[in-house]
Amino acid sequence: MNIIDRRLNPQGKSLANRQRFLRRAKEQVVKAVREASSKRGIQDIENGDKITISTGGVREPTLHRAGSGGVRDYVVPGNHEYVEGDTIPRPEEGGGRGREGSPDGEGEDDFRFVLSREEFLDIFLEDLELPDLVKQKVKQSESFSLTRAGYSVTGSPSNLNLVRTMRNSLSRRIALKRPKPDELVALERELAEAEARGDDPERLQEMRARLEHHYLRARRIPFIDPIDVRYNRFEAVPKPIAQAVMFCLMDVSGSMTEHMKDLAKRFFMLLYLFLKRRYRSVDIVFIRHTHEAKEVDEETFFYSTETGGTVVSTALEEMQRVVRERYPENEWNIYAAQASDGDNMSSDNARSAALLRDGILPLCQYFAYIEVAAEHNMGLSALGRETELWRTYKLVQRPDLPLAMRRVRSRREIFPVFRELFAREKAGA
Repeated sequence: MNIIDRRLNPQGKSLANRQRFLRRAKEQVVKAVREASSKRGIQDIENGDKITISTGGVREPTLHRAGSGGVRDYVVPGNHEYVEGDTIPRPEEGGGRGREGSPDGEGEDDFRFVLSREEFLDIFLEDLELPDLVKQKVKQSESFSLTRAGYSVTGSPSNLNLVRTMRNSLSRRIALKRPKPDELVALERELAEAEARGDDPERLQEMRARLEHHYLRARRIPFIDPIDVRYNRFEAVPKPIAQAVMFCLMDVSGSMTEHMKDLAKRFFMLLYLFLKRRYRSVDIVFIRHTHEAKEVDEETFFYSTETGGTVVSTALEEMQRVVRERYPENEWNIYAAQASDGDNMSSDNARSAALLRDGILPLCQYFAYIEVAAEHNMGLSALGRETELWRTYKLVQRPDLPLAMRRVRSRREIFPVFRELFAREKAGA
């Protein structure tokens, strides 16, 4: 078997050599991709990127002469003083002119190359998996499968239906009374016996005329006619594809700083990119809340300023309403991510817990709660204190419920937390 790869080489480079290089330097490439993802903007995260790795990771073994033994001749350019056989004196103290050394002792440049969008995302989302891909939906299908849909009078020879063709041929021959081969053989035998007995010439002539008529009728009525031929017919039927909807819930009260909103935005973007890699169609719904919640567009969700208290149950109720109106749970894979600094009115904690446990989690494949904090904050858990919302959700959390809770303080923690939430081992458990 000969396999011909007709994919276009990136920027005129050898695709096979590029893939071999990525496999050889995979460990350093993965590390570089993770470092780059923590520095770049959210809107640029799904594009390719320039990656820098140490030249030590791209070296290949080479063959060279041993440093000792043997006779070696050198041709040194720029020699105007010595000839073969002269002894070169030792240089004076201090040596010649040199350049200032690097402060860290390294004298080699790093190796830089560009990853394509697909290569970047493949490495960026490697070893991650979703916990559930069960639900299917036929609407807005983008793929089709061929299904048998009866017969047709035209088609390719490979789709010829022999049984249906022979059935049509037999029906036509019976209807037109085409002579059977056995009948022709019987008439020939009868004529031969009559001739052997010396029957009346008129009777013999009549028998010959009848036999000729049967042969003529058999030739005029073919065994298989083009009108008998039937082909298997196929139709393209929509193929069910998995669809998902992603709900982004965020507290936008006065206690949420721009740093906290930026952390939330980065996590939401990671989740969206990940879902797009696993589902053909992904909808995204933005719900922001203070003491009241409403569905908004992305620009308003992240950048519009708003003040007020914090009532988490309003966001959960709004999510229930949107699911009920637009995303039936038996047709959509529902994912939700909530970002908050942990504040909530004490009188609302019980209602929020009941809504999450009885209304939201039964609908979701996964619900991730990300508690964001200021970067200078050393972490509530380290101080032995927990926020109102963290304590509330912790009471709801059980191993059999799709609820995950994590804390994030800085950008560099976003990706490790995301990988922890969607690790393949965890998803397959």
